[in-house]
Amino acid sequence: HEIRRIFGFLFICVAIAVTIASVASEIIFLNNLPSFAYGIAWFGTFGIVFGLYFLSFKKKIALIRTRMKNSLTWPTYIKIINGSCWALPFALIGVFPQYFQYLILLGIGLGNFSTYIFMKNLSSQNNKEQALVGIIALFAIPIAIEIDTSLFVSHQDIAILLSRILIAIAYAIGGTYAIFAKIKS
Repeated sequence: HEIRRIFGFLFICVAIAVTIASVASEIIFLNNLPSFAYGIAWFGTFGIVFGLYFLSFKKKIALIRTRMKNSLTWPTYIKIINGSCWALPFALIGVFPQYFQYLILLGIGLGNFSTYIFMKNLSSQNNKEQALVGIIALFAIPIAIEIDTSLFVSHQDIAILLSRILIAIAYAIGGTYAIFAKIKS
């Protein structure tokens, strides 16, 4: 229960960091600031949010590591499939940069959902919060496409901002579920 709650707060930290960094990126774009400002905004935001999160409770890292260690016992081919679900969509950004916001949603969706499936079937863990993040991210892809191709065609910066907000929403819902759901022993 404690590990699930810690992951819930971790997911909410991702949602907060993505939201803040996305808004900061939009401000950087609107003010024509130098490109390096994006890196500062993203790395700085994630560093501050996660630094504050882990600062208050040192044993969080050990508990997170405990949950993640379950994947070490998986067969190699499962590790390859799971790793590909996470990494392949992100790697494809280099080939199809015009689709990066959809590929990010795809990577988050496939990565989280495949991890949920393998954790459930191979490690006897039913981390529904991870499934929620994955499913919401996958269902957000057509929403992001609609936003990008019809609603904000002339404002691609807003379309990108909204696709990032969809990622934040997915993590916020998954994190909230993990914190507040009644877990059967």
